[in-house]
Amino acid sequence: MKPIATDQAAAPARRAKLALSTFLPYQLNVAAQLVAEALAESYAETFGLGIPEWRVIATLGEYEVMTARDIGRHSRMHKTKVSRAISALDERGLIERRSNEEDRREAFVSLSREGLEVYDAIVPIALGFAERLTDGVPQEDLAAFSRVIEHLMQRCAALHEEPPAIDQ
Repeated sequence: MKPIATDQAAAPARRAKLALSTFLPYQLNVAAQLVAEALAESYAETFGLGIPEWRVIATLGEYEVMTARDIGRHSRMHKTKVSRAISALDERGLIERRSNEEDRREAFVSLSREGLEVYDAIVPIALGFAERLTDGVPQEDLAAFSRVIEHLMQRCAALHEEPPAIDQ
């Protein structure tokens, strides 16, 4: 009978653990979700908008005229979510669509007069929320945080374009 090995060489290698509470991608995701949900509460009841609809309105409020594809790229929303949000906003008369004469498969989307009124009413709410969110954080910390977030977004975009690394 063979003796049972008791040394560490015979024991299986311990798997690395991931502490989610300190894992930056997890922290960013949770923070983004919490911010989106809290902000949504401030306009959902009054304006009857969900997060995707607000993102479309906010994007069009800033850029005025875009295609659904461009809205999706800019807001990082899946094309299905963008399409549903645009349809919901169109049903409510908050956007206008104009055919693209060069490509009939797509349309240019912009806010209608009513959509602009909703945008103009929500902007102060959103800005006030951002102010309350960062209350007590020194300006220099906010500026540094903004630079870090910008860097992380650029790195994510670059990493998204790279093929995944496979360690063997």
